[in-house]
Amino acid sequence: MTTTTTPVDTTDDPIGEVTESATNLWQDFLDTVPRLGVAIAIIVVGWGVSRLARAVLRRALEPNHTTSFANVMSKLGGWLVLFFFGLAATATAFPSVKPVDLLAGLGFFSVAIGFAFQDILENTLAGVLLLFRQPFRSGDQIEVEGHAGAVEAITIRETRIKTFDGQLIVIPNRDVYKNAIRIQTHYDDRRIAFVAGVAYENEAEEACRVIADSLNTVEGVAAEPAPEALVNELSVSTVNIEARFWCGPQQHESVLVLDRAIKAVKGALDEAGIEMPADIVALQATPSFKAALQNDATVTPGGSIRSSNGSDNTPGRSSNRSPGDTA
Repeated sequence: MTTTTTPVDTTDDPIGEVTESATNLWQDFLDTVPRLGVAIAIIVVGWGVSRLARAVLRRALEPNHTTSFANVMSKLGGWLVLFFFGLAATATAFPSVKPVDLLAGLGFFSVAIGFAFQDILENTLAGVLLLFRQPFRSGDQIEVEGHAGAVEAITIRETRIKTFDGQLIVIPNRDVYKNAIRIQTHYDDRRIAFVAGVAYENEAEEACRVIADSLNTVEGVAAEPAPEALVNELSVSTVNIEARFWCGPQQHESVLVLDRAIKAVKGALDEAGIEMPADIVALQATPSFKAALQNDATVTPGGSIRSSNGSDNTPGRSSNRSPGDTA
């Protein structure tokens, strides 16, 4: 006699379906755990390799490039190494996902990231371009958007400037890259000028010669190009002469040289008997001022003239009495 076994139909058994699904999920998880462990190990190894790559790149770049360039490029190189290890870890943990698919999905993802982090990416790109072009380096004295000082560092996101009065200014790289930059220390010398006014009674040519000769004796003033003294304006009370000279580009050094130059020019003009008069101010006397000088009327504290009958004769101020009123 033959016994036939009929399979149990679990289609209409909800509890059986849930149990079977949970069992499958648990089995899939157990199968995935080893791969996840390998993926985590790959990430850890990748992090260590990226740190090593950063150190090697920094040492390789520092001898021939600036410190800021070496730091930024080594960071980018380390991130790139870690990115490839991340792709390998993803492919290991999820074998069904191919690296080609990851790169294709990364294209769409990068577009979304670009819109979401536009400012950060723009500053990063501007920082990389600044480091490759190197219009200035760490230690240079520059001026950007009205901020002047010495460059401390160029990072991936910003340029750090220490002002001449000891304050820190952080400027986004995109603003530095897009705006005009005045690099004060790019050349070995810079020109400084100041104006000295002499009286009309003195000879302008002689005054120019005295100023130029005095500048030649100042410590820190370059011999070439030679100092100059040129008349640049006929003012109200003086003939203005512009003294020009060249000195070192450093801010503190140029301020000290300018101080010595002004003192030397003043001393030379005084010794030569050339007068440096103050500005002439023309005063126009008012009626109250004339009355006070001539003492022929009483001046009130407000500056008006008081007549003999006690009324205020300030111009523009009329009496409230009518012609028929009596005192």
